[in-house]
Amino acid sequence: MSAPHTDVEQVEAANTAFYEALESGDFEKLSSLWLTPSDLGIDETYHDPADAGVISCVHPGWPVLTGRGEVLRSYALIMANTDYIQFFLTDVHVSVTGDTALVTCTENILSGGPAPEGGEELGPLVGQLVVATNVFRRTPDGWKIWSHHASPVLAENDEEESDDTPS
Repeated sequence: MSAPHTDVEQVEAANTAFYEALESGDFEKLSSLWLTPSDLGIDETYHDPADAGVISCVHPGWPVLTGRGEVLRSYALIMANTDYIQFFLTDVHVSVTGDTALVTCTENILSGGPAPEGGEELGPLVGQLVVATNVFRRTPDGWKIWSHHASPVLAENDEEESDDTPS
C-alpha cells in the first residue's frame, strides 16, 4: 500500500483530471477515468457490465444514473450541448481509507451555450455554484471514479421580508 500523503496526491490528480476532461470535452479521457468491471477483476464475458461494480452519477436536478452506459451517455449529452464550461474548485477535501477515497468540493462553474443565430461568439455565460462528492476506488491502473454526486447550492434571497410579516 502506498503512503497516505501519496494516496491523497494521486486522488487529487485523478479528481483534477476528471474536471479537465470535462472542460476540454475529451470524452475518451473522461470515460477512462470511470471504474470498469475489469478494474475490479470481473470478467465481463460472464457478467453484465451494468451490474458489476456499478458506477453512479447524480447531476444537479437529474435522477440517479447507474451503470457505465447511463453515466457516460449523460456526459456525452452534456458535452454535446455545452460550448464552454470551466470549473473553479474550492473547498476541496480528500479522505482516503484503504482502496476508497472521498473527495468533497465546491464546483464554481462558468458555462456558455451556443452562439445566437448567425453569431460567432458564445452565448451568454452563466455561473453556477454546485457542491460535489466524488468517490474513487484504487485499481491497478490508478484511482478511478466510482460515483459522482453534485447538488446545486441555492442562492440566498437578499430581498427584505415584506411589511406584513408578523414581528
